[in-house]
Amino acid sequence: MTTQPWQLAGKGVLLTVRLTPKGGRDAVDGVAQLADGRCVLKVRVAAVPSEGAANTALLRLIAKAVGVPARDVTLAAGASSRIKRLEVSGHGPTLIAALEKIAAKG
Repeated sequence: MTTQPWQLAGKGVLLTVRLTPKGGRDAVDGVAQLADGRCVLKVRVAAVPSEGAANTALLRLIAKAVGVPARDVTLAAGASSRIKRLEVSGHGPTLIAALEKIAAKG
């Protein structure tokens, strides 16, 4: 059982997200633990889950929040699920510091 929804991996960070589409606004709502023990970053986007719009909004929001170009955030798993795995390319410790900062605000 992990206590954070992110971990260092290769050339960046792997991030587990629970996405709420049609959430009224784009925002990070903090960290939560699921019933199965997994830890996730709760994120909401205003976009609808149609034709990948919510996933695209999620990738842009995470990129902006951690200060990387949108091309550096990719969807690794969960395209049609609420629980998603993202890969964020960049300097791992810097990305984790940014994620900790935005999670604390949520």
